[in-house]
Amino acid sequence: MPAPPAPVAKPDRADTRPLIVHVIYRLQVGGLENGVVNLINHLPAERFRHAVVCLTDFTDFRARIRQPDVPVIALHKCPGQDLRMWWHLYRLLRRWRPAIVHTRNIGCLEAQIPAWLAHVPGRVHGEHGWDIHDKDGSNNTYRWLRRLHAPLVQRFVPLSSHLDDYLQQRVGIPARKITRIYNGVDTHSFRPGDSNALPDDFCGSDTLVIGTVGRMHGVKDQLNLARAFILLCRQRPQQSQGLRLVMIGDGPLREQCQQELNAAGLHNQAWLPGARDDIADMLRGMQVFALPSQAEGISNTILEAMATGLPVVATDVGGNPDLVQDGVTGYLPPASDPQALADALARYVDEPQLMRRHGDAGLARVQSQFSLQRMLDNYAALYDSLLGRT
Repeated sequence: MPAPPAPVAKPDRADTRPLIVHVIYRLQVGGLENGVVNLINHLPAERFRHAVVCLTDFTDFRARIRQPDVPVIALHKCPGQDLRMWWHLYRLLRRWRPAIVHTRNIGCLEAQIPAWLAHVPGRVHGEHGWDIHDKDGSNNTYRWLRRLHAPLVQRFVPLSSHLDDYLQQRVGIPARKITRIYNGVDTHSFRPGDSNALPDDFCGSDTLVIGTVGRMHGVKDQLNLARAFILLCRQRPQQSQGLRLVMIGDGPLREQCQQELNAAGLHNQAWLPGARDDIADMLRGMQVFALPSQAEGISNTILEAMATGLPVVATDVGGNPDLVQDGVTGYLPPASDPQALADALARYVDEPQLMRRHGDAGLARVQSQFSLQRMLDNYAALYDSLLGRT
């Protein structure tokens, strides 16, 4: 049995800023986690302070939190029900006395129980995307879990219209308890430019680089993109020598993708370097961004690609249609269909001028609707409403 978390000092009682405790499953590279870090780093420090509680553990991704004095606690939850872990969380919340507990996704929803028992006055639950065992919201167990916990949650925050509709129509959450907030992207870090971090033979004037970024497992379905790239090269033999595929991220699908690309004779045209910290530079080396997922919430990587001026080909699932306008900023082929994905990518091979037109349209859309500042303002307004400051 894992040891309990190390004792943590009480927050400074003289500090009158409200404490927000963010409860997540694991702090690691990922869109949800990146959104939490952005929130902590960019919300006005004079108005809020933060702590992060990981039900399982954290990685060196915690170093991306730039605000000082933000405790990150790992509870080392055992698989399945772990009542001991919930007891530790209850005691932690009683000690810290936060103003708000903000849980995220179905794996952390039960943390609302110790938050309620600890008399935390503000309780928020965010829905960032579908669970690997519930790719379309059809899992009745998860639906009933949300319904049973709903009385404890003061505000639900879905990140897409798809999740908003699910909460209202399938779970039965009243609209007054729902505040939809889209992710925002840092347009200072993610922007068009000439510098990039790709290999030299991926940067020629005669190459077209198709890229993706994400953990390579499960519903992210990078095998769909690898197979689409193989089909694209076979269907466009005259242009195939200039086509390149970049797949950033690590996970069990990485080796499978590499094997299929190698077997197709494309090992020199595909680069799978694993996880990287220089994503902004990687994106600036691409011409087309692809997201082949089977399920999505609001994808940070789509927003980052759009902010870089890239057209986006993303599967027509979850929150992707909230971001990508089909035929305007990119294309939305169906999920799990390599041929449809290859056909969508082929449009940019056949008509290169579409890349600039769709990329420019996507950049304008991000700047007007999905800026980081807009996201921060929305979360600050939500927290202020729960604190009675509006």
